[in-house]
Amino acid sequence: MMRKLSIFFIIIFLVLLTSCRSIDNNSEPSSRHSLTEKNEVNKNTSHVIPEGSTIGTRYSTPDGFTRVKVNKGSFEEFLRNQKLKPYGEKALYYNGREKPSKGVYDSVIDVDIGDRNLHQCADAIMLLRGEYLYSIGDYEDIKFNFVSGFTAEYSKWMEGYRIKVEGNDVSYYKGTEPSNTYEDFRKFMDMVFAYSGTLSLEKEMDRVDIEDMKIGDVFIIGGSPGHAVIIVDMAMNNANEKIFIIAQSYMPAQQTQILINPNDENMSPWYSLKDKEKLKTPEWTFEIDTLRRF
Repeated sequence: MMRKLSIFFIIIFLVLLTSCRSIDNNSEPSSRHSLTEKNEVNKNTSHVIPEGSTIGTRYSTPDGFTRVKVNKGSFEEFLRNQKLKPYGEKALYYNGREKPSKGVYDSVIDVDIGDRNLHQCADAIMLLRGEYLYSIGDYEDIKFNFVSGFTAEYSKWMEGYRIKVEGNDVSYYKGTEPSNTYEDFRKFMDMVFAYSGTLSLEKEMDRVDIEDMKIGDVFIIGGSPGHAVIIVDMAMNNANEKIFIIAQSYMPAQQTQILINPNDENMSPWYSLKDKEKLKTPEWTFEIDTLRRF
């Protein structure tokens, strides 16, 4: 009897030992996958400088191309100098989950998007524009249209006015004391995110010929759903051929990403529209006549 009990306990011990090893083995592919994915990003992007902390310092230009000159204090300079998360870090959704990078993006702009499902494609672009205007003190120009047609103005928000939305009836009311903190600005932008989108943003922007495109221009298709991406850097060669880097947010709300070029791995993340009729990005395709400008 004792011998049978001994054999029984030995069997139980071996089963538990095997189970622990199985758990360890199951956890290994996850960590190996993460390392592989990071290495894959580095391998597939020949123009990346992982130590670079901004768009302008993380990406070198392809042979024969030089970054276009931008004016100091301009929107173009602001976008090129956007701070990026450490290379290899993933874009986060509003709920804290990670968005896989493979096949979609190479880097992530270091932006706080809050914990509400608000910071989507058009919102990310409006935030970049709003952040720039706020940084230079141009508060009068921080204004965006709601889909209803109402114009939300930060200059009135600064004065303590707030916006009341009751169906299609939108109006200002005096809600608090005047203030102009960054927290106030972000609360204003959250209000814009909630009631604006690609439909409204497309209508308030000006059409631009593809030959005249510059940093800060936006490819946008208004709709439900629609989509929009923004040009955040640009370079040219001696033949005046332009190449560019684009960024996007998406649905559900997520941090803004620097997109890879799925059409040309050797050029990625730079894009070229030479001899092309469409801009094909990882998650959307745009006609080239959809280019717009603030």
